[in-house]
Amino acid sequence: MRREKRRLVIVGSGFGGGVAALRFAQVGVPSLVLERGIRWRTGPNASTFPTAANLDERAFWMGLAPEIFGMPVPPHDPYTGLLELVRGEGMNIVCAAGVGGGSLVYQGMTLQPTRELFEATMPKGIDYTRMAEVYYPRVARMLGVQAAPDEVIGSPTYLPSRIFKRQAEREGYAVSKIPMPIDWTFAQRELRGEMKASYTNGDCALGVNNGGKHSVDVTYIAAAEATGLVEVATRHNVTRVAMNPDGSWNVHADRIATDGTVLEKKVITAGALVMAAGTVNTTRLLMRAAAHGDIPDLPDGLGSGFGTNGDRIYTWTDFADDFGTPQGGPVVYGSKEWDDPATANTLIQASLPPLPANLRSTMLVGYGISEGRGRFVYDPNKDDAVPHWPSNGDATLYQRIQQRAEKIAGPSSLLLDTNSVVPSTWHPLGGAPMGTVCDLDGRVQGHRGLYVLDGALVPGSTAACNPSMTIAALAERACTQLAVNDVGKAI
Repeated sequence: MRREKRRLVIVGSGFGGGVAALRFAQVGVPSLVLERGIRWRTGPNASTFPTAANLDERAFWMGLAPEIFGMPVPPHDPYTGLLELVRGEGMNIVCAAGVGGGSLVYQGMTLQPTRELFEATMPKGIDYTRMAEVYYPRVARMLGVQAAPDEVIGSPTYLPSRIFKRQAEREGYAVSKIPMPIDWTFAQRELRGEMKASYTNGDCALGVNNGGKHSVDVTYIAAAEATGLVEVATRHNVTRVAMNPDGSWNVHADRIATDGTVLEKKVITAGALVMAAGTVNTTRLLMRAAAHGDIPDLPDGLGSGFGTNGDRIYTWTDFADDFGTPQGGPVVYGSKEWDDPATANTLIQASLPPLPANLRSTMLVGYGISEGRGRFVYDPNKDDAVPHWPSNGDATLYQRIQQRAEKIAGPSSLLLDTNSVVPSTWHPLGGAPMGTVCDLDGRVQGHRGLYVLDGALVPGSTAACNPSMTIAALAERACTQLAVNDVGKAI
């Protein structure tokens, strides 16, 4: 057992934790970032990440394999891998581990919602003008977002992207390039044969081995560490958080080997605590603390506001057009139907990874404004917070996404809705939402020095956009406010 004292502890190193570490360091606040996973260092022709066609233990957190698009995956040896499956009632969740969090494995769509959609989903009191003029652009600069150049889109392996664009426009749907946190010169170098394929063969769903993806570890976290005020402790699995009588915070963490063996137990006492472990694990830790009395008087709404962001993932098999294999990725085009907040949705085409056979298939992914809400429920037998989702949650949105997907695919195609096979989401939100559990700056109500700065803060939907950019922009906004009002007081 080792005991330490720190001014600020940040649990998690994804979009919320990365933003917090950098912005607090820039105003002179040192922090310790606790990350349960490992670092994944990339570079041209690296083999750091597993590939989807050859899954191994690196893909899965402690060997617990999720179903991939509804298909079960055999268990693997325990390892501090990338993806964790959290089983729930009516909905399973896939979440990430590793320095950079979900940014390591997300496709990377970096979308900013319109004012109308933002205000339809977010609590009143968040100024969209300020978000649009300051915080969204700040995130875009940090992530170096770019749309794919025409040279890449026109290359042979990007045929599925061109088919998607042609057929969506044939149905009268607007199509636009999707901003991505990617240096597309890496794809161009692959096309010239200067490095082995990673983007141009779609082998980028579980991390990009060649590099060039501006994930949180190589942007926010790297910049935070460069200040000299931020320490990132990998393989530190937080098991408990508690409030001390003097108002400080104890964070209990196991330092583990890559197979999960506990090497050392730590108790870190901090003046302030930022929970940024992702929607699921932030909510789990806080609900466990409430159940055990480790943090008294947590708000009654803890566990509420759980939403899936309307996730739908389809396999699209076309008997008229041959998509071919391999397929370039990660994402080039999307179709945004954003006129009506009641049914606002986005559809994108995503490549399949390299496969030994040509299945004449690719992927369609949809998400939208999600009105359905579940909640996390503490189960004393498991000592865990379990996600519960209503059977008809988001039925109206799902129907609209299905209609659009069917039109784009056309009559010669077969669509398989993998979410109907195994209801699941890769974009869980809520659990400690603004306006219920936290204020608009992430302060947990009634608890000085305790903050939530990740997807748990968002009440169920990020306005027909995938969540990453909005989570980061809300964290940027919150940290600006906290730097003015809390640093030197609660932090």
